[in-house]
Amino acid sequence: MTQVVKESFSGVTPPAPAALAAKVRTLAPSMTRSMQLVAEAVAGDPAGCAALTVTGLAELTGTSEATVVRTARLLGYPGYRDLRLALAGLAAQQESGRAPAVTADIAVDDPIADVVAKLAYDEQQTLADTAAALDTVQLGAVVAASAAARRIDIYGVGASSLVGLDLAQKLLRIGLIAHAHTDPHLAVTNAVQLRSGDVAIAITHSGSTGDVIEPLRVAFDRGATTVAITGRPDAPVSQYADHVLTTSTARESELRPAAMSSRTSQLLVVDCLFIGVAQRTYETAAPALSASYEALAHRHSPRSTR
Repeated sequence: MTQVVKESFSGVTPPAPAALAAKVRTLAPSMTRSMQLVAEAVAGDPAGCAALTVTGLAELTGTSEATVVRTARLLGYPGYRDLRLALAGLAAQQESGRAPAVTADIAVDDPIADVVAKLAYDEQQTLADTAAALDTVQLGAVVAASAAARRIDIYGVGASSLVGLDLAQKLLRIGLIAHAHTDPHLAVTNAVQLRSGDVAIAITHSGSTGDVIEPLRVAFDRGATTVAITGRPDAPVSQYADHVLTTSTARESELRPAAMSSRTSQLLVVDCLFIGVAQRTYETAAPALSASYEALAHRHSPRSTR
């Protein structure tokens, strides 16, 4: 495990200040409680925490210096010194232009104009957080594997199944063999047929959905390249994932369940994956897209009028 940690920082640039807030929002729910205290402190008062030594931040949060360092590393920084620099940069950005004061909570009696404004702000924040936290090295590896795959299977249930269906139909239109499985039994029986050179993608915000984990485990055991698109990178699904693509989500409220914002971030990730695959397979993807457009053109032609 130590070797993996060292390698993950070799030649890797720490996240930019803007990405720090996104990392905290994305990873905090999966942290230990003591690490959450550190993460919440740096997110809530970046300027104040930037002025503290590692000992000072440990005392402020009632944790230990080791916890502060572990939190910094989980957020993508080699050490606390790098985190402090990012906090100072984030504080400067916030001072020069603060985000609009729009709350994520939607009240049952909110005017529809306020609902639109609040949802739009949350969606924008979710997309920005996801883009900032997305590991492009992992994404590139998934693109390469998918572009060369004999077959791509996608697993998801509930809201995540809609995202899986969206990805499958996009890949099909550029000539790839892709199937989205929403029935957990069919997902497992199809996963049994996978082998090395195939790709299996599990989409689960919680990372603990058994109906999605099970087919991914089977695909993993069969030697397929496995991918998890999840909001919890340390959740059970990651045990069977060769590559993890992390999504973000807005804070839940009574009228805005996690499925709404997780779907937004998942769609961004699969769109990035699709574009990457289309770029890599352009010589075959472009003719396939043209053929699909031509096949459907008559369905979109305006009706003749007399």
